[in-house]
Amino acid sequence: MFDSVRDDVRATLDEIRAAGLHKPERVIGTPQSATVEVTSGGRPGEVLNFCANNYLGLADHPEVVAAAHEALDRWGYGMASVRFICGTQEVHKELEARLSSFLGQEDTILYSSCFDANGGVFETLLGPEDAVISDALNHASIIDGIRLSKARRLRYANRDMADLEQRLKEATEGGARRKLVVTDGVFSMDGYVAPLAEICDLAERYDAMVMVDDSHAVGFVGPGGRGTPELHGVMDRVDIITGTLGKALGGASGGYVAARAEIVALLRQRSRPYLFSNTLAPVIAAASLKVLDLLESAGDLRDRLRANTELFRTRMTAEGFDLLPGDHAIAPVMIGDASEAGRMAELLLERGVYVIGFSYPVVPQGQARIRVQLSAAHSTEDVNRAVDAFVEARAALNA
Repeated sequence: MFDSVRDDVRATLDEIRAAGLHKPERVIGTPQSATVEVTSGGRPGEVLNFCANNYLGLADHPEVVAAAHEALDRWGYGMASVRFICGTQEVHKELEARLSSFLGQEDTILYSSCFDANGGVFETLLGPEDAVISDALNHASIIDGIRLSKARRLRYANRDMADLEQRLKEATEGGARRKLVVTDGVFSMDGYVAPLAEICDLAERYDAMVMVDDSHAVGFVGPGGRGTPELHGVMDRVDIITGTLGKALGGASGGYVAARAEIVALLRQRSRPYLFSNTLAPVIAAASLKVLDLLESAGDLRDRLRANTELFRTRMTAEGFDLLPGDHAIAPVMIGDASEAGRMAELLLERGVYVIGFSYPVVPQGQARIRVQLSAAHSTEDVNRAVDAFVEARAALNA
């Protein structure tokens, strides 16, 4: 059967490679950290890692690893069940309660990933008589989750409040029963932060709910690391927060929805990714609890991350590189051409810096970039070495 489509699939793969859009997978032979060892898929050996979501450097933190070992002995490896059958342990309920408290929400429900969390919200809450108003640059998981619902779909230009208001008026005049505005807290390809205070103002004016995917913020954005709602002072005005345990919160896997109690209660009864997916592994839940303990005294880690981010952005700008503005730890270095971005990443790896070139369809055509991600685990020397490598790689690319 497959023989009839094999040539078409191969032709598509050839087109991807010819366009410079192929995404190779490099293999590392060490724990995720500021420095990793590449074993295949590029220059072998130890390199500086500037492309992980390990913002606070907790992925290999000894206390997190120890908590995981202890959890394996106490709770076992996997649940082999979904939550409502026999897949709920005390550790899962404890993590949900801790996340609710940390994020200032009434309740929390765990998912196997934030992709699943976003995939389970819209279909559950919204029907054909409702409307969802989504930022144009929202994450793919939000886009796919919206597609699963029968709600009317409206899109507003990235962080454009005038356009958002027009879409809210359109939904209201169209007779929408429920209206939900959804945005990334931080847009992962740009490092831009959503203007949540203005979004909440508009939502309240038009009687809409607000949902924020805060995956690239929770743990290190805001005075206490509680994310973009804390940063903008709207923790009590956001109705739904989705996020991940796979970035700043230890870097493993798993996601959550923290929201009003009634919303979470309905998700437990109707959300398909929750009802039909195995429970989050207890070892991840227990290690995540240790991460939340560490976050209570992680001010020094957040300070170090901010300092590393400022150093990188300042030095790169002084060297004449085009960085998207901002102060987030996501620091996109704009290249433009997809093939050049891929080649730049290869030249940087040869110089001991592991980064990835992003191009279409992940970012718009002609806006290829190297997305650099800073970590609290990086030293000042690491950051300076990375900038020096960028300078050398640019010279080699233009030679």
